Amino acid sequence: MAQNALTTNLSMESSSEIKTKRRVFISTGEVSGDWHGAILIEGLRERAALRGIELEIVGLGGDRMAATGIKVLGNTVGIGSIGIVEALPYILPTLKVQRDAKQWLKTAPPDVVVLIDYMMPNQSMGHYAKHTLKIPVIYYIAPQEWVWSYNDKNTRAIADFTDKLLAIFPQEAIFYEKQGTNVQWVGHPFVDLMARIPDRMEARKQLGIADDDLVVTLLPASRTQELRSVMPIILAAAKIIQTKLPHVKFWLPLSLERYRPEVEKLLEEYDIKATIVSAKSQIAISAADLVLSKSGTVNLETALLNVPQVILYRVSNVTAWIARHLLKLKLPFISPVNLVNMESVVPEFVQTDAIPEAIAECALDLLINPQARQTMLDGYSRVRESLGEKGAINRVADSILDYL
Repeated sequence: MAQNALTTNLSMESSSEIKTKRRVFISTGEVSGDWHGAILIEGLRERAALRGIELEIVGLGGDRMAATGIKVLGNTVGIGSIGIVEALPYILPTLKVQRDAKQWLKTAPPDVVVLIDYMMPNQSMGHYAKHTLKIPVIYYIAPQEWVWSYNDKNTRAIADFTDKLLAIFPQEAIFYEKQGTNVQWVGHPFVDLMARIPDRMEARKQLGIADDDLVVTLLPASRTQELRSVMPIILAAAKIIQTKLPHVKFWLPLSLERYRPEVEKLLEEYDIKATIVSAKSQIAISAADLVLSKSGTVNLETALLNVPQVILYRVSNVTAWIARHLLKLKLPFISPVNLVNMESVVPEFVQTDAIPEAIAECALDLLINPQARQTMLDGYSRVRESLGEKGAINRVADSILDYL
């Protein structure tokens, strides 16, 4: 009798363990997606522990996600791009990664699939998970259809396979809600994350920068294509700044260590003396007087760290022509800082407007004109107010765990 009771109790405990263990699959790409994925994994584990849920997390991402200890089925950081022509070299590698991931999903179905940005690959992944495998799909940080939607088919596809969309921008939530999507506005995770970054004085102390040094941080590339299309423009502008202000010191954080040889080669070509650092982009931003950056999520990091910035971007002429003449694409802004409130807070130099002389002139004004700096900082305050309260990561993790 006692033996039977013991067996029953052990069976119940074993059954309880089995019931509470849940599998989550996360799919993302590029440097920013990998970072968001790693942050989400930490949040999921922390919130799951509070609920007594044991998690197994598997995904597509990069080194940051892998560093959390999860199983990464394929590294998608190096196969991302912006633009039609620019994407061509990555089609076959992306298809292979997708095929392998779908096979894994089929043989070991997760309890929920979480998609982070990564427009076209995640459309395929979301559709397969929802309609073939009948797995619930959550989209966290959805593609910016709410900004540049030129194809209602994409928007309908996302709405079709998404059980819940966790929006980080107010405009994003409004747009997808109008499409009939189940939306929760969670706020932006950077509100929490940037609050943890050391302030200017401490950042300079960590990097060995004197209080009175004039520092410009260069953020030219998180994608391979940007080493060719964006970095030369940034360096040409930096050269002008260096001529006007010989005492300026440049810092350049690498988004990927494998870019170092090409970055060093370009710095030498443009005769720019810059200190290269790895894995310290936020510290290098916080320590700066100004940031010269390509467009991307790093612009929002810079704004929340209260550092003035100038933004630029350029794609191939063919991609630009297709976007303008065939797709009739019209973008109000490209930087997330300006997209938050659809307001021009930071200067953007895009495509043919991305001229080194104009960029340098704007940068010099921000460096020497206190009023220009203050106007931008006032704009940052409005952006910060629109990004929601702290706790976004917890809200995201809790919403995902609710599906388990």
